[in-house]
Amino acid sequence: MKISVITTIAAGFVASATYAEDINPTAVSFNEGAVEQSLSGVAGDAANGRIIVGDKGQGNCVACHQVTDLADVPFQGEIGPMLDGAGDRWSEAELRGIVANAKIMFEDSMMPSFYKTEGFIRPGNAYTGKAADETFGPLLSAQQIEDVVAYLATLKE
Repeated sequence: MKISVITTIAAGFVASATYAEDINPTAVSFNEGAVEQSLSGVAGDAANGRIIVGDKGQGNCVACHQVTDLADVPFQGEIGPMLDGAGDRWSEAELRGIVANAKIMFEDSMMPSFYKTEGFIRPGNAYTGKAADETFGPLLSAQQIEDVVAYLATLKE
């Protein structure tokens, strides 16, 4: 009996995490650049966020930013602000807004919009030299955004 109750409870947790719905990139609600609501409905994984920030094939944040915690990642950029202390400078909602679409908070930012699917002038299809097709999606998924936000929130002075 106890095992079946524990199994039922555990299944409920898995189901609620599995069925959490992502907010569509076109439905994200920005408040002065900040996004209060989680994009995925699931808490971010800071360890995975750390990988995304340093991975040149995913977020590639280190192409423009330096992060002391990622000293093992070579060729970090100097275009954007250093991310050390990001968790002290910005709230979780502000970090989410910056990663999703930095241009809403910082109009002149060169940072790409990682959770945007429309409003581009000429989006391309990866490195093919062709226009984007119907499979055009955001650079990062809703959960990847949450993971990056969770990681950035750990970067304290």
